[in-house]
Amino acid sequence: QVQLVESGGGLVHAGGSLRLSCAASGRTLSSTTVGWFRQAPGKEREFVAQITWSATNTDYADSVKGRFTISRDNAKNTVYLKMNSLKPEDTAVYYCATTSGGRYTYWGQGTQVTVSS
Repeated sequence: QVQLVESGGGLVHAGGSLRLSCAASGRTLSSTTVGWFRQAPGKEREFVAQITWSATNTDYADSVKGRFTISRDNAKNTVYLKMNSLKPEDTAVYYCATTSGGRYTYWGQGTQVTVSS
């Protein structure tokens, strides 16, 4: 199995930035797609961004496009989510996940991102 550990969350004011990291152990992420998801209180978990193993293809939710950037360092088995121009509506627990058999199967424990007004 793959163990994923997110870090980098915290409290920022609106307009600030954070960089989240997702470090993997147990297996390499080089042949997987890695995604970021978030879940706010009272809401369902939603897709944020994903990146292929080659980093040649990325996808973003409309709500974060232009503000967030996903990247990866396969040598470090780590995926990043750079979040700029943060808004209070970005407040959520952020999770990273990786695919197995074409589906998101392995999930991290989540890291809290709180954006104040």
